[in-house]
Parts: sequence; structure tokens; C-alpha cells
Amino acid sequence: MTEISSQERDYLPGMGKHYLMPFYDLLHRVSGLAAVHDDMVGLAGLRAGQRVLDVGCGTGNLLRATGKRHRDVELAGVDPDLKMLARAEGKLRRAGLGARLDRGFAQELAFADDSFDAVFSSLMLHHLDGPSKGEMLAEVRRVLKPGGVLVLADIAQHGHVAEGIAAAGFTLELTRTRKLRMFGEVGIEVAKVH
Repeated sequence: MTEISSQERDYLPGMGKHYLMPFYDLLHRVSGLAAVHDDMVGLAGLRAGQRVLDVGCGTGNLLRATGKRHRDVELAGVDPDLKMLARAEGKLRRAGLGARLDRGFAQELAFADDSFDAVFSSLMLHHLDGPSKGEMLAEVRRVLKPGGVLVLADIAQHGHVAEGIAAAGFTLELTRTRKLRMFGEVGIEVAKVH
């Protein structure tokens, strides 16, 4: 696990407060978020040898779901919270999976242009303010290879996600929705680099 950032930024931790982190995985199980992650992995259309990035990877649940389904892809995750990354590292190791995990921020991804075939982001976008959302989407667009795919899930009532994705230079497919306990409706966006 590495720490990569040209500057420090404020961030809202998973579940909103650092002291709630021990309940993060419990909430993941109880809410039904695993089904959203399964949908996301399926929608990405991954193939052997592809590189996958999870922006705001938290404790690695989506990375683990991806690696268990596609053992032949290369995994990477970015999150600003070192404690979350430490949990992700242990969880992935116990699952027999390897991943590059970096402390970093969605608004300045420390990867070269055209580095990934797919980028995931799950229930993270609503943590960012308006300008930061645009910065994050521009960074995702930059690190995706031509023809790459962004699969993003976020709480539906935070709205206007699709417009921001299209404005960042992606072609959107139809939004899929799934109802989750405690979160309400979650929208899943699939967007391709054009």
C-alpha cells in the first residue's frame, strides 16, 4: 500500500465518520450492496488481462467481488483513508487476491493516461462537492483506455450523475436501478470512453 498525493485534501470517510468504520462491512452485508457490486462486475464485461481500478475502494468489497469472479484481471484501488486500505489489503489477502492499493484522491489519480480498461466507483460520488465530482470524472476519463468503461453506482436521490458523466466525455448506456435497505434506490451508470 502506498501513499500518493501531491496535496492533502479534506475527505468524507465511508459512512461519514471515522469512528463508524468498524461497522462498514456489516452495513455492506445488511444493505444488500453485494448485489450491486455483482451487477457492476457483470456490466463491466471484463476479459482476461485487463486492468481494473476502484476509485474510493473502501475496505475492498468491490475489488474482492471482481477478483473472485475474474482471477485473470489486474486489480487496483484508491481511497484517502489508510485504515480502510489496511482492511482492504487484509481482506484481499485472505481471499487469495492481489491488488495495488494506494492512498489517494479521486480528483488526482496517480496513474498514467490510458492505464485501465475499466474503472469502478461505488457509493463514493455523493461524498464529493460539485467541482470535485467534475474533477473526479475528468481523471477517470484520463486514466481509461480508448473504449474503456466506467461503471458507477451512487444513491439515486443525489441526482444529475448522468449529466456529469456525459459532460466528462463518456457515452452513457441506460441507467439501471436497484433498491437497497437503508440507502433507498441506487443508480448504476455504465459509460464508455468515446
